[in-house]
Amino acid sequence: MAYWLFKSEPGTWSWDDQVARGDAGEEWDGVRNYQARNNMRAMKLGDLGFFYHSVNEKRIMGIVEVCREAHPDSTTDDPRWECVDIRAVRPLARPVTLEMCKADPRLENMVLVKNSRLSVQPVTEAEWQAVLDLAGETG
Repeated sequence: MAYWLFKSEPGTWSWDDQVARGDAGEEWDGVRNYQARNNMRAMKLGDLGFFYHSVNEKRIMGIVEVCREAHPDSTTDDPRWECVDIRAVRPLARPVTLEMCKADPRLENMVLVKNSRLSVQPVTEAEWQAVLDLAGETG
């Protein structure tokens, strides 16, 4: 299993919006960055990700799961753009802010800390565990 982080502006698509989609999940569409697209192409069913509120909040809200692998993005006719579908698994016990991530030496190389602009990014297993620790969770 691989781990990921999906960034969204809460005014556009929030954690609550994601939760409301239930088990059907939602297409993670509209991504127009090749690196982010390639990250989605690498995803497999069951991979987990953090759902991150960007802009003013800058915090990880919950955990999502890839429920459909890469497929054409329905928001464009351009075949270069693909996306995955994700569904909400559960909220974190306590949201983890970008400031908390930047302050934790275990996360100094996390893409979120190094390149916070990338909208879909990989998370290592060690980083996944560190974020869960910051959220007051285990495993």
